[in-house]
Amino acid sequence: MNRLFQAAIHAGKRTRTETAISRNPASVSSLAASLSERVVHKISEAQIVILGAGEMAELAVEALRKRGAQKILVINRTIERAQELVRRWGAEATTFENIYTSLESADILISSTGAPHTLISAEMVEETMKRRPERPLVLIDIAVPRDIEPDVAQFSQVTLYDMDSLNARLEHSLAERMAEVPQVKNILNEELQLFEEYWKSLDMLPLIADIRQNAEAIRQTELEKTLRRLPDLTEAERNHIEAMTQALVKKLLHAPTHRLRTEASSPRASEYASVARTLFNVSNDHPSTTATD
Repeated sequence: MNRLFQAAIHAGKRTRTETAISRNPASVSSLAASLSERVVHKISEAQIVILGAGEMAELAVEALRKRGAQKILVINRTIERAQELVRRWGAEATTFENIYTSLESADILISSTGAPHTLISAEMVEETMKRRPERPLVLIDIAVPRDIEPDVAQFSQVTLYDMDSLNARLEHSLAERMAEVPQVKNILNEELQLFEEYWKSLDMLPLIADIRQNAEAIRQTELEKTLRRLPDLTEAERNHIEAMTQALVKKLLHAPTHRLRTEASSPRASEYASVARTLFNVSNDHPSTTATD
């Protein structure tokens, strides 16, 4: 199971690095965060205002945090609901009474309230931009019905994305993601094949263990006989001899056991296993521990 989960994680990493499937947003909230990042290159330094504290707002905050946003202000009708969100994300909170001042300090404003009417008018934005004429303002309206009047887009230095433009971009983004699916499937098939080969190789593991156990029994028997004939050896010399016998067994078994692993997934795996058990005098039931002179 550990190997299976490792294979799954590795497959996921490959799909993200070798394809573009994760580079295109798959939801309106993630698209809003992606657009924010494109407009404000140093998103960690940008003042981001979130108008509303519902599910869409929370998703937007989560996506922005993942992109490195640090300065986030949440505005909501009730301060209690806003504080629930900011506690989880380390943001700040205020109420609708401070929309004007918050708008003036914002680089990006993402609005997602459930209000039945617009909250940000063209007059509000016009007055705001008079006080900051050289500073761009990006407004992203993901509320239904809309929170921001469409006329705000007429002002210089103001960019507005509403649900119509966001949905059009989202459809294009999803289409690009879908175009990556065949390549992702190829990666998954490659990883699945590798895991299947590993799974089949497990059939050889008991045989390889038996061969090594049998060889170790022979090594220990022969080592004990040799050391009995050389009683004057120092402890260091005894250790050197034992290390040499261990190295000999390891090197002698490396090639055949590696070949057994390699052939484990081949159609002739059972033939290789049968020949190996015969050559190494290993029983199908248990390893032979009989050492010969």
